This record gives sequence, structure tokens and C-alpha cells, in this order.
Amino acid sequence: MSGFGGALREWRGRRRLSQLELAVRAGTTQRHVSFMESGRSTPGRGMVVRVAESLQLPLRERNALLLAAGYAPSYPETRLEDPELKPVLDSLRRLLEAHYPYPAIVVDRFSDLVAANGALDILTEGVAPELLEPPVNTLRMALHPRGMAPRIVNFDDWAQHVLERPRQEQARAPHDRHVSMLAELTNYLPRPLSPGPEHLGFAVPLRLCSRLGELQLISAITTFATAVDVTISELRLETFLPADHATAAALAGPQ
Repeated sequence: MSGFGGALREWRGRRRLSQLELAVRAGTTQRHVSFMESGRSTPGRGMVVRVAESLQLPLRERNALLLAAGYAPSYPETRLEDPELKPVLDSLRRLLEAHYPYPAIVVDRFSDLVAANGALDILTEGVAPELLEPPVNTLRMALHPRGMAPRIVNFDDWAQHVLERPRQEQARAPHDRHVSMLAELTNYLPRPLSPGPEHLGFAVPLRLCSRLGELQLISAITTFATAVDVTISELRLETFLPADHATAAALAGPQ
């Protein structure tokens, strides 16, 4: 099955929704969902948008679903270099600067670095120069043997935390690059990782050796859910915060 019906069925399967569950979310009937999937019914543009919202599709995938149904995309995709996005990027840079002296970065959907504040060097200290050549992939930088990996005290747990990013992105919006990145990152792990007796889960503070001593950092990721531009909707703001007094004092002092 191809076209809109096939795409709808595939996404519904990925989201693990029955036809009835999707129908309830989209404000239609199970019969209509069945007819759309089989090609017996041609949905209007509004129905396609409602179904895409009900499936919680990213904007890029909503555009693809509209195209599959024979409609023009609804959401623009503006290049980062376009002057139209300058106000948004300027605002993001102000957020990055305000977060200093703690590290903060902006990445795209593949975790390639878009912008960072002046505290990035705490993370990139000792990283091989070739890993810092644009485009810098922050996941590769974290787990590569010539990246941050040798300085990460709790590498086993942190590595699993990092691997969750491409896994989640692949589930959210499948792409070959997520698959290849996950395979590459997994290859950097020297052995199968197994939790120790004091394991607290993989979402643990990053314990990082640095010129300032051992730092413990927690991270927060901000997404832009109300963005109507594909490019902006795919950006992620990741901020690092001190997890203890010693880290706060070290980062606040002369660097």
C-alpha cells in the first residue's frame, strides 16, 4: 500500500494506536479511518491536519503526510542562514549568554551543534580537533574515544543516557541518519553495559573531569513546541546546571 493511506497506517502502527483510538483523537469515526487507510475515502486538508496532530507528528512529517494526500505543505522550512530566522536565533543566543558560566548549546534534529555559549570549552576540553570541525555532532563528541569519553567518570550510565537521544528521535521521526548514528555510537562502547549494584538509572548527573576538578552536571532540554517553522521546531536548547555546591563554585570562579 502506498500514498496517504499507507503512510497513515504506518504512522498509526508506530504510535501503537488502534483505528478507534485514532478516530477518537481526530474527531472522526473508526469507519472513516479505515476508509482513509484503504483508499476508499479521500480526506480533506483539515482532516489530514487533524490526523497528523492526533499522531503527534513533527512538522516535517506533517508536511510529508499532506503531500501524500495531494496537498501543499502547510509548514515552511527556512534555512538557518535566512534573515527571516535572525530574530529567533538572536533570542536563542541571548539565552545561551544568560546561562553563562554554565554550558549551554543549541542543536538540530541530528544533534549537530548550531550555537553555544562561552562555557562550551568545559565540555570540549581535550577533545580531538577533528571532532570539533563543523558540523560538530554533540553525540559523537560525547562518546567518541577521542572526545569527552575519557573524562566521563560515570561513562557507562552516561553513555546509555546519550544513546537514548537517537533512539527517541528515530521513534519520533524515522530517518536513516538516526539509524547510522545509533550504530556508530554503540560501536564506541567497549563492552555491553550492565548496571552496577548502586545503579540509579541512566538519567544521572554527568560526572566530568576537567581543569577545574570533577564537575557534576545535570542537563535540561527545551524544545519549541509552538513553532510553525520546521527548522525552528527541530532545534533543541540543552542547558547544563551544577548538581552540587562544588561544581557551582568551580564554574563561577575564574576560568
